[in-house]
Amino acid sequence: MPVGRGHSARPEVNPLESGVMATDTTPQTPRPASALDPGIAATLKRDDAGLVAAVIQQYDTGEVLMLGWMDDEALHRTLTTGRVTFWSRSRQEYWRKGDTSGHVQHVKSVALDCDGDALLVRVDQVGAACHTGTRTCFEGRSLAVSA
Repeated sequence: MPVGRGHSARPEVNPLESGVMATDTTPQTPRPASALDPGIAATLKRDDAGLVAAVIQQYDTGEVLMLGWMDDEALHRTLTTGRVTFWSRSRQEYWRKGDTSGHVQHVKSVALDCDGDALLVRVDQVGAACHTGTRTCFEGRSLAVSA
């Protein structure tokens, strides 16, 4: 299995500090302008890197599968292709879930939360959602609660 998404030996680069934002093919060039609907773009509240958290949920069971990050272009690709696309903070490139692993996420719906700072992407997950091979990124990782 290939090294998981979001885990890299390369140090993370804050695009705002470096002045460089990368595309999926050339890590040292600016990201292209997005074709995301301006009305949707206006409702998003992005972090300092221009990203919004995307909670990925199995559409028919409600199971929370993973968390990823999207910029405007990743959201546009997700809405228009029927497959989930993320922005990799560690690799500074776009990645479409399942292109290397075969564990694709077919988009059923996308919703924006009330604050505009998070997305809920409901998918039909094929195979494992986590790069470790587990069904979810939370499986077997429960923390003890003492309250």
